[in-house]
Parts: sequence; structure tokens; C-alpha cells
Amino acid sequence: MKLLAHRISENSAEIEAITAEISALLEGDDTYRCLLTVPGIGPKTASELAISIDIEDFPSHDRLASYCGLAPRNRQSGTSISSVTASRQGNKRLKNLLIFSCNCLTRTEGRWGDYYTRCRERGMSHGKALKALARKRLKVIYAVMRDRVPYAA
Repeated sequence: MKLLAHRISENSAEIEAITAEISALLEGDDTYRCLLTVPGIGPKTASELAISIDIEDFPSHDRLASYCGLAPRNRQSGTSISSVTASRQGNKRLKNLLIFSCNCLTRTEGRWGDYYTRCRERGMSHGKALKALARKRLKVIYAVMRDRVPYAA
């Protein structure tokens, strides 16, 4: 048991050292600094977004949402088109990062907390409302990354 606790301690220290090194490398990056101004985004999330997304590859926030797996999937049968199902495609790491980083926003006052509350009042489950909140916030993230300007509510 002591050996396991020691290994966990070593791994935690190594993770912190790597995180600090990545943050130090990104300090001069405009995109990283601007992402830190978005509510609910800390150094780890900002560094992952800055490293994983080349904003020049996405002509619109819809394309970025699709890449991240936050866009609904269109289901077509003959002439009927339905987009009620969640997409299981996309970058799962970014999708989880964006959705889980919205957890803290659900309990806040203001724009993000109110949007989550309205989604819940419309009958959405917690997971669906969280995903809708992540998609809405991704629009802001896209604009911040594209224009390299700090977030302003």
C-alpha cells in the first residue's frame, strides 16, 4: 500500500511539473492569455485548447463544434432530416474538456448559469444541458481564439 501511495505522489508531482512547464512555454502566446479571460477556463484547459486547435482550420464556430463533437448529428431517411441525436464523433478529449469545464458555470449567476437553468426548465437532462452550455460557450471561445482579444461580457 505504501508503494502505491508513493507512486501516486511521484506521478502527481510529475504532472504538476509538466503543467507548469507547458504554462511557462505558453505565457507569450496571445491565444493562451486571451483564453484565460473566459469564465470557467483555467491554465490547463487554456493550454489544451491553444495546443489542440489551429483556429485557421475552422471557417466558422459550427465547424469547430463539429470537430469537438458538440454539434448534433443529422439523421436522414429519404427526404426526412432529423437532428435530434447527439454526435458520437469528433475529438473526444476536447469534447470532454469543454463539457466538464462547464460544470462550475452551472451554479453561477449571469449569462452561463441562466442559460443552463433555461435549458433545464425546457426539460433537458443535466448532461444535455451541459452539452448545450458547452456548445454556446464554444462560440465565445472561437471568437476569442480567432480575434485574439480577451473575453468581454
